[in-house]
Amino acid sequence: MKRTLIRVLIGVVVLFGLIQLIPNRVTNPPTRHEPPWDSARTRQLAVAACFNCHSNQTHTYSFEKIAPLSWWIKSHVVDGRRRLNFDEWQPGRGGGRAARTVLNGSMPPGYYTWLGLHSNAKLTAQEKQELAQGLDATLGSGPSNE
Repeated sequence: MKRTLIRVLIGVVVLFGLIQLIPNRVTNPPTRHEPPWDSARTRQLAVAACFNCHSNQTHTYSFEKIAPLSWWIKSHVVDGRRRLNFDEWQPGRGGGRAARTVLNGSMPPGYYTWLGLHSNAKLTAQEKQELAQGLDATLGSGPSNE
């Protein structure tokens, strides 16, 4: 029984070490083409609450580079950038949906600020309102891929 447990533990450690070799982590493309922000305040709030998943300026903690957590983080960033990427902004992309997701509380997601991480993304009701209005003014309220 004891030998089996030791073998299983060694197997888990070896597997954990091997999955670190799979290069599946967040990368930041060099593209930087932000929208013409309606105000510095809107950009400030967007940077605090949105840019880590919705831009090419993602910052990760060192522990977020460890698989399999890195795979989960990368998946969320890829999906976030696909829906809205402030660094690959194109005229005509609407901000209405982005504003609604901020106001209804689904963005930024609750888990993003767990354990005190990304505490600057925890917006007050007033800041959410400001960000939503700013996104609508900056991106327009037309159709969007978000």
